[in-house]
This record gives sequence, C-alpha cells and structure tokens, in this order.
Amino acid sequence: MTKFPLGLQSKKRTLMGWGCTNPVSALVVQPNSIEQLQELVRIAEPRSLITRGLGRSYGDAAQLDGGTVIELPTFDRILLDHSAGTVTVGAGVTLDKVLKVIVPEGFFLPVTPGTRNVTVGGAIAADVHGKNHHVDGSFGNHVRRLLLVDGNGSLRELTPERGDASFFWATVGGMGLTGVIVEATFSLIPISTSLISVDTRRYKNLESLMNAMVEADSTYRYSVAWVDSLDPNGRGVLICGDHAPLEQLSPAQQTDPLHYDPKALASTPSFLPVGLLNKLTVRAFNEAWYRKAPKHRRGELQDIAAFFHPLDSVQDWNRIYGPAGFLQYQFAVPNEAAHLVPQTLDALRRAGVPSFLTVLKRFGPSNPSPLSFPIAGWTLATDIPAGAPKVEGLLRDIDLQVVNNGGRLYLAKDSRQQSSSFKSSYSCLGNWRQSVESASSRLSSDMQVRLGILDTPLIP
Repeated sequence: MTKFPLGLQSKKRTLMGWGCTNPVSALVVQPNSIEQLQELVRIAEPRSLITRGLGRSYGDAAQLDGGTVIELPTFDRILLDHSAGTVTVGAGVTLDKVLKVIVPEGFFLPVTPGTRNVTVGGAIAADVHGKNHHVDGSFGNHVRRLLLVDGNGSLRELTPERGDASFFWATVGGMGLTGVIVEATFSLIPISTSLISVDTRRYKNLESLMNAMVEADSTYRYSVAWVDSLDPNGRGVLICGDHAPLEQLSPAQQTDPLHYDPKALASTPSFLPVGLLNKLTVRAFNEAWYRKAPKHRRGELQDIAAFFHPLDSVQDWNRIYGPAGFLQYQFAVPNEAAHLVPQTLDALRRAGVPSFLTVLKRFGPSNPSPLSFPIAGWTLATDIPAGAPKVEGLLRDIDLQVVNNGGRLYLAKDSRQQSSSFKSSYSCLGNWRQSVESASSRLSSDMQVRLGILDTPLIP
C-alpha cells in the first residue's frame, strides 16, 4: 500500500510523454514544502518515485506505471540578482515564467530548448540544449547551485566545483534518477534588446547546407537548419542569429527595447483525421516552407518567441499526428561521423516516412555530466508518426550505426531505444552509477526500467 505524509493528497492520473505514446496510470502528488517532500521520499517503497515537470519529454522519462509521480507547481520562487547576473528559481518554475521576469530586466536564458514550456527542474534533469550549444554548451554548464532531495530524503546543496561535484554532474542530465531538484541558481546572458538579428539562407542540397553550418560556428551565437526530409538532395534552410544591439532597432522600437509578450496564437484541434500526415501532405508543407524562406536575407529582426519557440505559437501541436502519437528520433554523432546525417535522411526518405519537422544543429564540446546528450559534432532530430510501417526495424538499424560511430540518442526524446544501444553509447554510465548508487534507491521511471539505467551488471 502506498504511503503518503499526513496532509498530502494523491490523484490517480493517466500520464504519457509529449509524443502521446505509451500511456500509463500513476498516483500524482504535489508536495507544498521541502519537509513534506522529504517525508514522502523517506517512507516510499524502493523504485516507486519519479518527478515530472510539464511532461515535455517525448517518451517515458517522466512517468512510472503504477508508481508515484511528484509534481512541484508550488515550488515557484523567482529571485533575480542583477549584479551577479544570475537567477534563483524553484524547480517547478517554467522557462516561460522565467523569461517574463528576466527579459524586461535585460537578461536572457543561457540556453533554451525549442519550447519555453518546460520546468527548470526538467531542463536540468535533461540537460537541455539549444541553438547555441557550439558556443555556450548545454543548460547544465550554467547552473551554479542546486538544492535537491536525494533518494534517501536528505536535502543536499550541490555545486559543480566543490564537495559533491560528482553528484551535481550526475544530477545534470540524470533524468530525475538522483533525487528531486527543488531549487536552482543559474547564470544569465545580458541583453540590451528583446529582438534577435536573424540571417536566413536557402540551400539546394545537404552538402552545401552542412558546409555553411560549420562556417557559421565561428560567426553566430545561434544557428539551426530545417531540412526537407522528402527531398532527394536534402535541401534546407539555415537560420542564424544573435541578440540585436540597441542601434539596430528603429526609433519606435527603441522606446521599449526589452518588450516581451509571447502568446499562443492558435490551438490544434482535439480531433484530427487518421492519416492526415502522409507523404503528399508533408511534401506540400515542405515545399511551402522552403519557398517561404528567403534565398538570402540578413539582419531581419525577430522577437524571442518567433526565433526560439515557433511551435509554442500553436498550443498542443503534438496532436497533429493524431491519436497514435509520434516519435521524435534524435541522435548526436561526432564530426567524423557526419556521413550518418545524409545516410539517415536517405534511409527514412526511401522508407516513405513522412516528417514535417526535421532539424539539424551543431554541437560543441560536452560537459562533465555522464548522461548528458551532446557531443561535439552534429545532431539530427526528426518527427516520425508512431506505428509507421517497418519504422522500428529501420530505426534499430540506424541506432546500431549511430552507436558504432561513437554517437548516442537523446534520452529526453527517446521512447523506444533498446537497453543494449543505450549502455553501449553512454560509456560513462558506470561512473554515473557509482555517484548515485547510495542515493537513488527510491527513484525509477518507465525509461529507467526499459533501458536498465540503474541495473547491474553493465554490458562490457
């Protein structure tokens, strides 16, 4: 029988990831204090707890079938330190809320993923990356302090340089398996305006696009490429930018240079016909998207939401794939394995897998986190309708190629990787286990069970 601290209520809910696959039933609790959270952990059964933010991991990382899922909406403090250029926030605070506080004060997030609708705790647990990894690394690189209730119920203050540094880095990218993050302090980027100066260029083939991306590493802070997944030549659009200086704004814009007011403009219908996304509709979308992009445009001013979080303008956009849901397949490979990018795109195209969202980015060096995803080189992400014919066998073949070439899959996106490929690709898993083995006894997740993250022995 599940035990909860006095006064803590639970609610049975059906949970699933952003990909809308693999729904499970779990008890959801929302502790309102650190003390209540500590008691919850101390009386919990082994492997019975996991923390969940807004459920934006695509697969099964923030759910536990038959277990207890912890949410932290009341851990919502935001304290901006102007002089230090840092912010201290509760783990349940969303990046959306942080942005609304810091942008008008002349600061920006050090790293933002493709959505602002994630919690700070979730961003750290997944060690999220953005369009600036080749310059600034991932989110964990900028965290200065963590407050965490570990799997024994102990409250621990962690920093990246002293004391429990190994446990700090095990928590960064640790997918919630080291304990429950309750607060974090991280550094910010100072900005003089809330606009981004954007350069956009179309490329007719993947080779020229990838060459341009390598050149952009030393020129731009932010860069990302959209690739036409159905085009045999791999045509695409490269979008690069940086924070616009005040002098680039018009006189009217300079009256309120730090204006920030993002809005969701539309909502995806709750019912969409099965098969709406197919080769014909995706081909039409890709053609329109490619033609819409300018052949070459420099210095266009875009607001933060348009440049960093375009999909957030459509609420519940994940419904576009229908009731079966979708997979987001994302891998990272070193520079010497760049050939896997065109090879993968070609394999998916020949298999007839429709994807309207295929994104290519550059990565810089990795950080000390054993389970952090980025490695210096390339990362390709593509959406795939769940249940597409023969897709699982194809993806397993690609998994093998990625692992054999020194790459790995992103745990925050993964929903179907096998344990063997995970253990072969995250070579520092043994170090991570040594750091957490005495403090993770009550933590688990469906992803942990599927991949055997906490299991022993390791595969040689």
